Amino acid sequence: MLDLKGYGPSLLEGAVVTIELAFLSLALALTLGLLGAAAKLSHNRFLRWTATGYTTLIRGVPDLVMMLLFYYGGQVAVNSLSDALYEAYQIDFFFQFDPFISGVVTIGLIFGAYMTETFRGAFLAVDSGQIEAARAYGFGRWLTFRRIMVPQMLRHALPGLGNNWQVLLKTTALVSIIGLTDMVRVAEEAAKAERSPFLFFIPVALMYLLITAASELFIKWLNKRANAGVVQGN
Repeated sequence: MLDLKGYGPSLLEGAVVTIELAFLSLALALTLGLLGAAAKLSHNRFLRWTATGYTTLIRGVPDLVMMLLFYYGGQVAVNSLSDALYEAYQIDFFFQFDPFISGVVTIGLIFGAYMTETFRGAFLAVDSGQIEAARAYGFGRWLTFRRIMVPQMLRHALPGLGNNWQVLLKTTALVSIIGLTDMVRVAEEAAKAERSPFLFFIPVALMYLLITAASELFIKWLNKRANAGVVQGN
């Protein structure tokens, strides 16, 4: 990257922060998505209602509002709890919300809801005849899940997961609003200081484009691997 009036190294450091944030958020979102899909497909009514409430709430609130609520509202709630504990029991503690962790948790929660629906649809798309055949061959529930359901589910889920990842990656730009020094915030501060928005925001846009393009190629490769030996329709 060019020096960009001395801001080039800071932009590179911000890009690393953005990538770390994206991958950690993805890991959390995938975990929540699998748990949410399992809950929605469960015979337990409480689990189904809880998962439905989670996906309905998260998908109905704008991402920026959710991030501000978690970071600022969460800090206020923790401070209020700290004050209450000190007044009642003389317990003194203080917890400061970290912008990076808050970003990971918030983005993970947001996209966990979308991953839940992606995984749920993928599990439902698995041919029930294959599951019955596995049981007829004496496969237990765990072996059926690991050897039959997961490979088939991934084949159906990968397109949706790829789309969610691309959107998640761009959503990481929102963390600049809560003070995290990612590449968007560095570019914003540099643009204000130098009064040259194009000089700093165009490299950031190109960086996002590069990551999304590389991700698309990787997702296509995964789709090809997952569909190996499967006859594709026209």
